[in-house]
Formats: sequence, C-alpha cells, structure tokens
Amino acid sequence: MNLGVRWTLHGDGKTPAPGAVVRPDERLSWPRTVGLGAQHVVAMFGASFVAPVLMGLDPNLAIMMSGVATVIFLLATRGTVPSYLGCSLSFVGVAAAIRASGGSSATVTGAVLVVGAVLFFAGLAVRRFGARIIHAAMPPIVTGAVVMLIGFNLAPVTASTYWPQDQWTALLVMLFTGLAVVCLRGFWSRIAIFLGLIFGYAVSWFFDLVFGKIDSMSPSGQVTEHWRLDLSGVSKADWIGLPSFHGPSFEWSAILVALPVVIALIAENAGHVKAVGEMTGDNLDDKLGTAIAADGAASMLSTAVGGPPNTTYSENIGVMAATRVYSTAAYWAAAGFALLFGLCPKFGAIVAAIPGGVLGGITVILYGMIGLLGAQIWINAKVDLRNPLNLVPAAAGIIIGVGGVKLTFTDTFELGGIALGTIVVITGYHVLRAFAPAHLKEQEPLLDSGTSSYEGAAGDGTASESTSGQDPLSKN
Repeated sequence: MNLGVRWTLHGDGKTPAPGAVVRPDERLSWPRTVGLGAQHVVAMFGASFVAPVLMGLDPNLAIMMSGVATVIFLLATRGTVPSYLGCSLSFVGVAAAIRASGGSSATVTGAVLVVGAVLFFAGLAVRRFGARIIHAAMPPIVTGAVVMLIGFNLAPVTASTYWPQDQWTALLVMLFTGLAVVCLRGFWSRIAIFLGLIFGYAVSWFFDLVFGKIDSMSPSGQVTEHWRLDLSGVSKADWIGLPSFHGPSFEWSAILVALPVVIALIAENAGHVKAVGEMTGDNLDDKLGTAIAADGAASMLSTAVGGPPNTTYSENIGVMAATRVYSTAAYWAAAGFALLFGLCPKFGAIVAAIPGGVLGGITVILYGMIGLLGAQIWINAKVDLRNPLNLVPAAAGIIIGVGGVKLTFTDTFELGGIALGTIVVITGYHVLRAFAPAHLKEQEPLLDSGTSSYEGAAGDGTASESTSGQDPLSKN
C-alpha cells in the first residue's frame, strides 16, 4: 500500500534548480527537510496558537493534536497534497457564542466534533458525486455571506472583552501587526501575527516596567489591578508533561451554532487544494473529497480528547511558495515538532500568558480578515450584488448574524446570530431562486475559487476541464 512516505532526493539535495520545484514525492537532504518542517511550525504559530486561546482551550493540546491531524491528512491523501493542519479561526466565533450562552469547554468541543463529523461525510459525498453537489447547495453568494457573518459576528468580542483590558497596548499591537502584514515580504509576512505577538509581549513588559500595574477589566468582566504580562505560571509549569484532556459534551443549541462553520471549511479546503495544485503543476481536483474528509476525521479525533478542530492552514502555502519546496517529508517533520511542543507545558504556559491587550490588537485584524474573506469569495466568483436574488438573502443573513438577532421558540430553545443568519442565507437563496423570474436566474452560480468545473461525477469528482481560478481562499 502506497502511504506516501517514500521520497526521492531532489537534485543534489541542497536547493531546487532555477525554475524547478521540489515535488511532494521528493525531498532535499534530511537536515534541510527538518529545517523546513520547523519553518512551517513557526509560520502557523501566530493564528494557530491564538485560536485555541480565544476558544478557551489548552494550547499545548492544540499544538500536539495539530501534529496528529497533519499525520492523518498526509496518510489519507497518500502524500499527494502537502499541508499542515492547524486550528481554523472560523471556529472562534462559534466558541465565543457558545460560551456567551453559558457553555463549557466540553460543550464547545462537543459541538465542534459534530462539525467535524459533518465535514467528514461531506468529503465522502464529494468523493462519490463530485464537487457539483457542494456548489448546488452552496453557491458563492451563500458561501461568501456565511463566511462574512461568521467573521463580523466576532466584532463585539474584541470590543467588549480584549480591547478594554489595555487599549494602548492593543492600539500599538494593531498598528505593528498591520505594518508587518503589508510591509514585510516573503516568509516574514506570513508570520506577521507571530511577530505581532512577540511585539505585544515586549510592549506589555515595558509598560509594566515603566507604569506599573494596570486597573482594567479582566476576561471575567471584573475590574482589577494586575500586571499586563503575568508569567508566574511559566515558572510553575513543567518542561515535560501531557496536556490537559477532557471529553466532549453534546447540546443541540451549541451544535446548531457551530454547524454553519462547515460551509467556511469546505471553501477553505477547496482553495487550499486548488492552490497547491497550481503551484506543483498537478491536477489535484480528484483529491478534494479526500482532503475534506481527512480534515473532518482529524477534527473529530482532536475534539474527542478536548482539543480544537484542525483544518488546512494557508500560512504554509506561503512558505511553500517562497521556498518552492512542496515535499511532504517537510510536513512529517513539522508534525514531529508539533508533537514535541505539545509535550512541553512550559511552552503552553507562555502562550496562555498572552496579555489581553495584545489579543485585542491582533483580533481586530484577524476577525476583520475572516469577515472580508467572504467578500473575496464574491469577488473571485464575480457575484453580481445588483441582482436581488443575490442581494436579499445575503443582506438579511449578514445583519442577523452580525447583529445577534434571535428567534425564540420556547423558554429553552432559540436560534440566533450565526446559526439563524446561516439558515436565512441558505434557505432564503434557494426559496427565492425557486420563485424568481427567469431573467434573474440566467447567470448560473459560478464555482468557488479553488475548484474546477466537474463534468463527470466519478470517484473523487474527477475533473474533465479545469478552470483558471484566481487567488485561493485563505485563512490568513
């Protein structure tokens, strides 16, 4: 059985020849391959560590399970789709909504485990019937609107929870991170969030040294006097040890809030597979279903033990593009590093000590980028918002999702925010399309960027004609 764990040496094993790339089944020398693996882990440090912290989950367990998830993905795709799996920021909004309604960490992971199961079966469906079933149910107008409302639904979290903890640190971190994203080049631009975290730590330490303790609101909502940067937990943490595990808890109200994320994850996977295919020169369209199912399986395993869900991570696409090395051997090395970091509680304690003001500055940019990714989906797919068939359901769903509009059924059950907004977008679009006059339906929904035109429905959805998509969808 070919598991994709055998690689041939590329050239002299040092650097790719001019114009050449190191293909997934090739590798450089092992020292260079291990170094590239470490680079991939660093590239995902920023967002992938911020996400579990914002979700209230153990960062040590998050990084360890990201390594396990990467191994599952590489084995499932037989080493043909180089990718590192990290915690998607798309889940932060649903975690915040679940916790706001009184949900615990177990409730969060239970709801997300169901999302992973749905994603797994969606991947199997794509393998069997092809990608057309995705686009029939979720055309770009729907996908973009759902991604947008998920991102912008997080705005109150930044405004009321993180930013007030230390507004001046938050402002400086926001400005620094924005400059890093825009002005830096190559690999350094890809780790801009990580650099923002380091800058935030330094600013918080300096402000503590100069101004002393700060009186501000803590994450619990109480105004207290405290240090901006409290590293007391780091000295108490062991160098080697297992992270904290817990089992999931299933509640229907939390599951309904979390399910819309499936739409964003399918879009992210489609973009990732298409991007890697274009960079390597391989047609990976037949791997889309496998990639989606592998993400779902990895997320189920991670959340079953108390970790966050894991999906393909776009920061690593930037590393591949910069180095022209697409060897899956580097991702095996990255998975090994992730497992080692996960077994170091002291490292997790450093991550858990991120000051609230630092998170305030970073989440302003991250949450906004998630929301505007929905607009990118519309632009790539050339969605016409002058058409009321597109405009009405998207407008209604986004306002409901962002504004937190609620629909109360009983004293114990209500729909609101992300869940209700997503339902309005999906059902609203298809109901309106069924009754709309013919001239509003003349333009068929275009395929999302990152997928191809599937004429046949065999196997994984083998493409007979590839379309030239624009820039892939990205979590970055």
